[in-house]
Amino acid sequence: MTEENINMTNGIKRAVFAILAILAEVAVIYVLYFRLETRFAWVAKVITVLAVILVLYIYSRHETPSVKMPWLIIISAFPILGVFLYLMLGLNGGTWRMVRRYRDLDRVLLPLLPKNEEELQKVMTKNPGVGNQFRYVRDYAGYPVYNNTDIKFYPDGAEGINAQIEDLKKAEHFIFMEYHAIEYGKSFEPLHAVLREKARAGVEVRLFYDYVGSMGFIGNSFVKVMEADGIKCRVFNPMHPILNFFINNRDHRKITVIDGKVGFTGGYNIADEYFHVTEPYGYWLDTGVRLEGDAVKSLTVTFLENWNAIRNDDVDDEDYSRYLEVKEPYTAREDCFVQPYGDSPLDNEHTGENVYMNVLRNAKKYAWFVTPYLIITDEMISDFALAAKSGVDVRIITPGIPDKKLVYSLTRSYYAGLVRNGVRIFEFTPGFCHAKQCVSDDEVATCGTINLDFRSLYHHFENGVLMYDCRAVADTKKMFEETFEKCREVTEEYRTGRSRFLRLQQLILRLIAPLM
Repeated sequence: MTEENINMTNGIKRAVFAILAILAEVAVIYVLYFRLETRFAWVAKVITVLAVILVLYIYSRHETPSVKMPWLIIISAFPILGVFLYLMLGLNGGTWRMVRRYRDLDRVLLPLLPKNEEELQKVMTKNPGVGNQFRYVRDYAGYPVYNNTDIKFYPDGAEGINAQIEDLKKAEHFIFMEYHAIEYGKSFEPLHAVLREKARAGVEVRLFYDYVGSMGFIGNSFVKVMEADGIKCRVFNPMHPILNFFINNRDHRKITVIDGKVGFTGGYNIADEYFHVTEPYGYWLDTGVRLEGDAVKSLTVTFLENWNAIRNDDVDDEDYSRYLEVKEPYTAREDCFVQPYGDSPLDNEHTGENVYMNVLRNAKKYAWFVTPYLIITDEMISDFALAAKSGVDVRIITPGIPDKKLVYSLTRSYYAGLVRNGVRIFEFTPGFCHAKQCVSDDEVATCGTINLDFRSLYHHFENGVLMYDCRAVADTKKMFEETFEKCREVTEEYRTGRSRFLRLQQLILRLIAPLM
């Protein structure tokens, strides 16, 4: 066993230890509660009052009922367990310290981006519906629409990473990379070689990854190896054997920025299974985009947000503008509109979900989606249904081979309600589709990290790109058309009734869906 494998194993052991330690703390809390309850009758009354207060608080929150209802049921049925679980998983805002840290940072970073009112007005003139989508993202998420940017779509993750490596070789000033999961495997070797070479040549190289997303791939030695090669490395939200009310919020973003001129994002992480080196779930379908031009500024700001917000004891940036100033202005070859955006679970604005629903609401001919997981709110189900009932060709592609069987069962539990209202469901038979995007009316498309599930839409840090009137939109549609041919349509199978046992099983799964 190699040193890296040993450390990867140790990383998993540490995660398991942290989970067991947290469970032990839960057990201790329970024991203390029941001991106190037997000696002091008022303890149970206090817990009951706290549960009632928390129920009223949850009920009053401006959240979808699909998110609130499971918590209301759990806390009402199991007060002490429900209260504890909500504090751990339901607050969705971490600690007030983290909320304040992100808020203060965004107040500095987001105003550094241009408003681009002229670009927005151009879109409004061409298509007011799409223009309103761009306006929403700018005004409520802080990310503008850009006209002076070229975008290229990659229908396969392997194509995207190869193009990424070639652009990394041209870096002169800085490289920023942020990924949910990184594996120290064959796919990382050529990437590592370029990063090491650039760091030694004086390029500032930063690598940022999520602890939970990567813990099955790498251990603590990974950071040491990167630092030894001159690569600055940070880890998002490590697990510790103490109660951590921020643990439910993970960094699911996938971003590469090169000199502030070129940027990449999409569905793929940096691991072998994403690029067909290994195929544990059959053929892996993933996509990505390359941006060149002014819009890369938004990717840069999105990266700087998490890099500087995660820990107090890191040495953070003092001058952000130096990463946003491009000495040589870029002139785009294509007249199109793109809007990269970030989504944070700490701002109570569900940007990713709203972008998807705005695409559905504005669609006139068709709206096609692909997602690895389908676990959505009643409001989103209503939007899918209403679009289909209105004559829009609404389709959703999901995996034919699951990576998580429980989540796959939960995904399928949503089929019947959708197909009864005219939505068509396709399963990708060659393997697992990890792409997260949509396309509509030959005009607008999205590509990014945002799944159609509660974790992406409500709990994770995510990012995406909204594009309009670009060749990349046509390329995205082509990818969908080719993918449909590799799918099995299951619409009719789920139009008929289900057995009572299956309905009960799916009802229970749907009840806990917001907690998964």
